[in-house]
Amino acid sequence: MAKVKKEEPLLTVDGQKYSVAELSDEAKNQLVNIQAAEAEINRLQVQLAIAQTARSAYQQALIAALHA
Repeated sequence: MAKVKKEEPLLTVDGQKYSVAELSDEAKNQLVNIQAAEAEINRLQVQLAIAQTARSAYQQALIAALHA
Protein backbone atom coordinates (compact mmCIF):
# COMPACT_ATOMS: atom_id res chain seq x y z
CA MET A 1 0.00 0.00 0.00
CA ALA A 2 1.38 3.42 -0.93
CA LYS A 3 2.15 5.84 1.84
CA VAL A 4 0.31 9.12 1.58
CA LYS A 5 2.45 12.05 2.58
CA LYS A 6 0.45 14.44 4.71
CA GLU A 7 1.29 17.98 3.71
CA GLU A 8 1.90 20.36 6.53
CA PRO A 9 -0.05 23.62 6.57
CA LEU A 10 1.81 26.59 5.16
CA LEU A 11 1.23 30.26 5.80
CA THR A 12 2.12 32.72 3.05
CA VAL A 13 2.86 36.29 4.08
CA ASP A 14 4.29 38.86 1.66
CA GLY A 15 5.14 36.05 -0.76
CA GLN A 16 7.15 34.15 1.86
CA LYS A 17 5.96 30.68 2.92
CA TYR A 18 6.14 29.59 6.53
CA SER A 19 5.48 26.19 8.08
CA VAL A 20 2.68 26.69 10.61
CA ALA A 21 4.22 23.94 12.77
CA GLU A 22 7.44 25.92 13.02
CA LEU A 23 5.92 29.26 13.94
CA SER A 24 6.71 30.77 17.33
CA ASP A 25 3.99 30.65 19.96
CA GLU A 26 3.46 34.40 19.49
CA ALA A 27 3.03 33.97 15.72
CA LYS A 28 0.62 31.06 16.27
CA ASN A 29 -1.40 33.21 18.68
CA GLN A 30 -1.60 36.01 16.13
CA LEU A 31 -2.71 33.52 13.48
CA VAL A 32 -5.50 32.34 15.80
CA ASN A 33 -6.47 35.99 16.37
CA ILE A 34 -6.65 36.59 12.62
CA GLN A 35 -8.81 33.50 12.16
CA ALA A 36 -11.13 34.64 14.95
CA ALA A 37 -11.40 38.11 13.41
CA GLU A 38 -12.18 36.59 10.00
CA ALA A 39 -14.90 34.42 11.53
CA GLU A 40 -16.41 37.45 13.25
CA ILE A 41 -16.32 39.46 10.01
CA ASN A 42 -18.12 36.62 8.22
CA ARG A 43 -20.72 36.41 10.99
CA LEU A 44 -21.30 40.16 10.84
CA GLN A 45 -21.63 40.08 7.05
CA VAL A 46 -24.42 37.52 7.43
CA GLN A 47 -26.09 39.72 10.05
CA LEU A 48 -25.76 42.73 7.74
CA ALA A 49 -27.39 40.81 4.89
CA ILE A 50 -30.27 39.88 7.19
CA ALA A 51 -30.71 43.51 8.31
CA GLN A 52 -30.59 44.77 4.72
CA THR A 53 -33.22 42.23 3.68
CA ALA A 54 -35.43 43.28 6.59
CA ARG A 55 -34.99 46.96 5.73
CA SER A 56 -36.05 46.26 2.15
CA ALA A 57 -39.15 44.43 3.35
CA TYR A 58 -40.01 47.31 5.71
CA GLN A 59 -39.59 49.79 2.86
CA GLN A 60 -41.95 47.78 0.70
CA ALA A 61 -44.45 47.59 3.55
CA LEU A 62 -44.22 51.37 4.03
CA ILE A 63 -44.86 51.97 0.33
CA ALA A 64 -47.87 49.64 0.46
CA ALA A 65 -49.18 51.42 3.56
CA LEU A 66 -48.79 54.84 1.94
CA HIS A 67 -50.76 53.72 -1.12
CA ALA A 68 -53.54 52.07 0.88
